[in-house]
Amino acid sequence: MPIRMIVTDLDGTLLRTDKTISERTKTALGRCREAGVKIVYATGRGGTAQRVAPSAMFDGRITMNGAVAKVGDDTVYSRLIPYTTARPVLMACNERGMKVTSEISGMHYSNFAVSDMWPVITNFELVDFSRHEMDAEKLYTPNPSSEDRAFIENLLPDDLYFLVTSDGSSFFGQIMHKEATKGKAVATLAQLWGISGSEIVAFGDDLNDLDMLAFAGVGVAMGNAVDEAKAVADQVCKRNDEDGLAEWIELNVMGQTYP
Repeated sequence: MPIRMIVTDLDGTLLRTDKTISERTKTALGRCREAGVKIVYATGRGGTAQRVAPSAMFDGRITMNGAVAKVGDDTVYSRLIPYTTARPVLMACNERGMKVTSEISGMHYSNFAVSDMWPVITNFELVDFSRHEMDAEKLYTPNPSSEDRAFIENLLPDDLYFLVTSDGSSFFGQIMHKEATKGKAVATLAQLWGISGSEIVAFGDDLNDLDMLAFAGVGVAMGNAVDEAKAVADQVCKRNDEDGLAEWIELNVMGQTYP
């Protein structure tokens, strides 16, 4: 089947270690888009995604590990955590002394100064979680210890899940709605555009990419991917810092031959 949709994770996949998109990658994606191939990113990021991946480059954008999917300004998929479910989790983590945040629409409601850890994030508010009444796209805690991870796993109700990913310099514990996954959001966009799973290639490198790699007709793990992603993927390409995604597209979608 021809490839009609390319879906890519951002950190560790589309982005190089310096958080830029190479010119070679921009050219490959642009040429595919000109040929009618839909280009989508799927990331665990929220509001910071726009800083590293301008929306004008993409036909669809999946953020918060699949909690939200957008086409243009329209939200076509949304799976939020109700505040009545989120609040007990936030309070329990706070009482344990953990740094924890509820994020929605690019705003971070937190018990710590988020900008102290990530200077680019200035849109945060210190809150009393016992009075917090905002639904969440994602709850997160930075660098959870093994004990903290076990605490959260035992704490969560059945309609939430927990995963830990890495941005290369730190670990990121994320609590999500059970239906907020990249794979489900990708399936929604594909259905919207009349594209079958077999016509999709997906690129990823971390645990939050697994169901997306499995759903796509061709799942491609980066050379720098975790072992779990490589095990699920159909193929492995070169590392993100070696333009692995661009080379795979050139060879398999654009039909070009490179040494």
